[in-house]
Amino acid sequence: MPRPRSLTTDQLADAALAVIDRDGLAGLTMRAVAKELGVSTMGLYRYVNDREELEHLVVERVLAAVDTTRPETDPIVTMVQRMRAAIRAHPEVMPLTATYRHNSPSVLRWSETVLEILAGAGIDGRSRVVAMRALLGYVIGAIQLDQRGPLTGAGTIAIAAQDEFPRMAETARYAREIGPDEEFAGGLAVLLRGLGLSDS
Repeated sequence: MPRPRSLTTDQLADAALAVIDRDGLAGLTMRAVAKELGVSTMGLYRYVNDREELEHLVVERVLAAVDTTRPETDPIVTMVQRMRAAIRAHPEVMPLTATYRHNSPSVLRWSETVLEILAGAGIDGRSRVVAMRALLGYVIGAIQLDQRGPLTGAGTIAIAAQDEFPRMAETARYAREIGPDEEFAGGLAVLLRGLGLSDS
C-alpha cells in the first residue's frame, strides 16, 4: 500500500481558499477540502483538527500578501487600499478576517503599522482606539457593501425609479454613475478628514 503523501500548510490553505472562491464560505467543509486535495476526509484530519483551523489558514494565506511596510506617501490611504485589494481578490473570506482579526499575525502586523502611523500623526490614547476602529469598520463595511449591494446594482436602480422618496431617487440616479473605486476613495477621504488625517 503506498504511503500517504504529505501536505504542506500552503497546500491546505490553497485548497480551502479554492473551495471558498468557488463555492462560497458555506461550501467550506472538511470533505470539500479533502476532495480538492485528492485525499480522504479522514486523511485531512492528520493535518488540521477542524474547519476552524482551515479558516485560520485561509485568513493567513489571503492577508499574508498585504505589504505592511510603512508607505512613504499617503500612508493611511495606502495601507487601507492594500488591505482592500487583498480581500477583494477573495471577497468570500471577508467574514473570516473579522472573526480572526485578534489572533491573525497578518492582521496584527497590518494593524501595528497603521497604529504607528496614527501615533506619528499625533493621535494617541483613546482617540487612537476610535480611529483604528473607524478605519477597520470602514474597510470591512465598504468591502461588504461593494460585494453585496454595489451602487450600480438592482437596489439602486429600483430606488432611482420610485417617486415616493424624491431625494433618494435623485441620489440613486447619481449613485449609478459611481464605480466601486471612486466610492471607496471618496468615503475614505471623508473619514480621514473627520479624523484629522487628510494630510497624514
